[in-house]
Amino acid sequence: MKIPLTILTAFFMLLSVSQAERTVRVFVALCDNKTQGIIPVGQKIGNGDLPDDNLYWGCTDGFGSYFKRSKDWKVLASTSDISTSVLRSMKLKHTREDVSLTAEAYRGSEIKHCIEDFEAAIESGNYDLVAFIGHNGLMDFQLPSRQKQAATKTEAIVLCCRSDVYFGPRLQWIGSKPVLLTQQLMYPGAFILHDVLNVWIAGGTPVAMREAAGRAYAKNQKISIKAATGIFAPPLP
Repeated sequence: MKIPLTILTAFFMLLSVSQAERTVRVFVALCDNKTQGIIPVGQKIGNGDLPDDNLYWGCTDGFGSYFKRSKDWKVLASTSDISTSVLRSMKLKHTREDVSLTAEAYRGSEIKHCIEDFEAAIESGNYDLVAFIGHNGLMDFQLPSRQKQAATKTEAIVLCCRSDVYFGPRLQWIGSKPVLLTQQLMYPGAFILHDVLNVWIAGGTPVAMREAAGRAYAKNQKISIKAATGIFAPPLP
């Protein structure tokens, strides 16, 4: 039996969509004792000009170190000193699924620029998921209101202290659906994003992502899973 061309075309279009690569973008604002309103950490890990030693990039739980060691991700490229603001960039590919990830580490004093670029990436609609890791700069400064946007496909994760209050409304305003925010003070180690991404890649719900974040945080901080899960905000309806 001869299959009509229109049916074949539709089939291949659906196949192409199902096999489309998913993209993740991660913005890391390096920890900086001098310019961020944080409880000071060690001088070396709190120097926002030195990414390879920084708490949020070069240390054991920093993005650059943690994802580099992961069996779930392969580093395709690593670049230094991209601009005066962006000091490191990594491109990675998931080892089992068709998911690519680009992460950038911003100079600590450029945290405002980092958050602005994070929101712009969401607005662009070019990514399936966009994440921010670092200090909650919105506790220190205000950003201009962005133009209201229609809903996009881009989901968002914000790993910093109390991101639900400070980031949640802004993200919804620009059309994103946050899938993981926080409601308490916390340590945004890259191990959280790593484990949550595996759930997201597998098609897990925001509830499952919150549970994964709680388990990862409990293990790292050596606290109960119940207490750790409470760090993260319940998913939005």
